[in-house]
Amino acid sequence: MRTAFIAALALLAGTSGAPAAPPVAAPVVVELYQSQGCSSCPPADAVLNALAARSDVIALNFAVTYWDRLGWKDSFARPAFTDRQWDYARAAGRGNVSTPQMIVDGRTAIVGSRAAEVDAVITRARNNRPGPAILVNGSTIGIPAARTGAPATLWLVRYDPRTLQVAIRAGENGGRTIAHRNIVRELTPLGSWSGAAKRYALPPAVPGLATALLLQQGRGGPIIAARRA
Repeated sequence: MRTAFIAALALLAGTSGAPAAPPVAAPVVVELYQSQGCSSCPPADAVLNALAARSDVIALNFAVTYWDRLGWKDSFARPAFTDRQWDYARAAGRGNVSTPQMIVDGRTAIVGSRAAEVDAVITRARNNRPGPAILVNGSTIGIPAARTGAPATLWLVRYDPRTLQVAIRAGENGGRTIAHRNIVRELTPLGSWSGAAKRYALPPAVPGLATALLLQQGRGGPIIAARRA
C-alpha cells in the first residue's frame, strides 16, 4: 500500500514539464466560534451539530476564551482558538471578533445560527474547491505539486465527534444544558507548503478523537484543501 501511495503522490506531483495536478473535490470546512457563556450561541451549536452528520462538511466547534470573565468559564475554550478567530478577523480587515460566528472554508464569515444562510454558503463553497489533494497512508501525509497563490500551512485538528451534554451553572446560560458536537481539542501546525510536492509525518491517533487535515494559506486565509484522516 505504501508503494501505491508513493506512486500516487509522484503521479499527482508530476515531473518537470508535466501539467499540475487537477482540482480535486474536498469537504467544505465550517468552523464555529462560540462560548458556553454566550446566550446567543446554543442555536449555532445546534446548526453545527446537524452539519457534523454531513459527509461533504468538516464541522469544527472552536470554544473561545473572551466570555470566560463574564460569569462562566467555558470548559473547552483555549487561547489558541481565540487567536485563530482573531487571525480571520485581521485577514478580513475586521476590528473585532464575535460569537456565534461561522467561518466557511476560511473565506466567508456569517452568523452561525442562521441555518439557511450557512447552507447556502456551503453550497457555493462546494462548487469552488480547486486545490491539491491531501494523501494519507499510515503515518505519512503527502501533498502533490500544484500552483498556489501564497504559502500555506498544513494544520492537524483533533476533535471529539461525540455529542457532549454540558450543564452550565452560571453566566448567561446558567441552568441550561447545551449539546456540543465536534469540539476541537487540539490544533497543531504540521509544516508549510509552497507548491512543491511534500511529505509530512502524521502524529499517532488520539483515542476518542477524530482527525482533520486543513491546508490553509497565510494566517486567517482561505482553506485550499481539507480531508478527514
